[in-house]
Amino acid sequence: MLRRLRPIIIKEFRQIRRDQRVLAILTLFPVLLMLLNGYALNSDVQHVRMAVYDDDRSAESREFMDSFVTSGYFDYVAQARSSAEAAALLNDGGVRLAVIIPANFSHDLLSGRSPEVQVLVDGMDANYATTIIGYVQAIALDYSQAIVLKSLARLGLGTYIPVRYEARIWYNPELKSAKFLVPGLIGFVLAITAVIATSLSIVKEKERNTIEQIDVSPISPLELIVGKLIPYVLISLVAAALVLTAGYFMFDVAIKGSLLLLFFTTLLFIMAALSIGLWVSAVAETQMVAFQLAALLATLPTMMFSGFMFPLRSMPWWIQALSNITPAKYYLIILRGIILKGVGLSAWWPQVVYLAAFTTVVLFLSIRRFRKTIA
Repeated sequence: MLRRLRPIIIKEFRQIRRDQRVLAILTLFPVLLMLLNGYALNSDVQHVRMAVYDDDRSAESREFMDSFVTSGYFDYVAQARSSAEAAALLNDGGVRLAVIIPANFSHDLLSGRSPEVQVLVDGMDANYATTIIGYVQAIALDYSQAIVLKSLARLGLGTYIPVRYEARIWYNPELKSAKFLVPGLIGFVLAITAVIATSLSIVKEKERNTIEQIDVSPISPLELIVGKLIPYVLISLVAAALVLTAGYFMFDVAIKGSLLLLFFTTLLFIMAALSIGLWVSAVAETQMVAFQLAALLATLPTMMFSGFMFPLRSMPWWIQALSNITPAKYYLIILRGIILKGVGLSAWWPQVVYLAAFTTVVLFLSIRRFRKTIA
């Protein structure tokens, strides 16, 4: 069997080298897609353009506004001359946040009253606006707490705070969205490249009618499938290594867990993706149909139902149930556990069992359908 597989593997590598389209999909496309999406899908809210109308013009109001700038999240880009002008800047899209400080701001503070500061936020993007409001609330709370502590100190009451807390953020202390997205991009890229490349390779044989030569050759359909899948397994592993390397140098995403476990689980996921591509090649008759069907099966479930971009827990129950047939969902749990948390097999062994079962079932069905196709 190994003697018969060798020429098939060599032939497939030669075809991949000659076919610039497939070669680009397998090598350049994964890294390029990861770089583009890694920067474009950045959900960190920073450099929020801010306008201010300060009707008080006091040291206290300037100190309050300085707390926004020093937070690192806001860029002070406009000084409005009226509240109407501040609102107009927000309407025109020149700023995303407008802060209006009343004329009695410092007087109310020194008198022990609470001044009312108006904050206008562009709410077209709900997630963006919610994050901005959270920043504003945190800044206002810190500023108010500092004033309370100063007042207590002046009264000789010390700086007593009923509850003190110290927050420690594990796994992603910088709160960079890239560290959450890069593992998802690895699964997304591998799913697309493996499914599309495999389906196009085998359908190409059907279009050229060379697949009919199996009937008069000593090669069995199973040996043909294995011989054609091996090159794509090896190239997909290389693509995964390239994506991980690019993620480390571009986004500072280091692997904290076991490289050996990462290799075997990635190999298992690649086999799952290749089994889908094999099924597509069995049902499609042309490369155009195979490409469209493979792109649909690889892109939509991985993008929507894997937890790559959208949290599954916020979806309806029937969509959560539908997501269970998406192998990328379980692979992303494994990836994030190994790369970000550095946890071992005991933390995600159920996902490994599912991937193995999914690969076995789909590969069996694909081989069976493929045999009927060429029979």
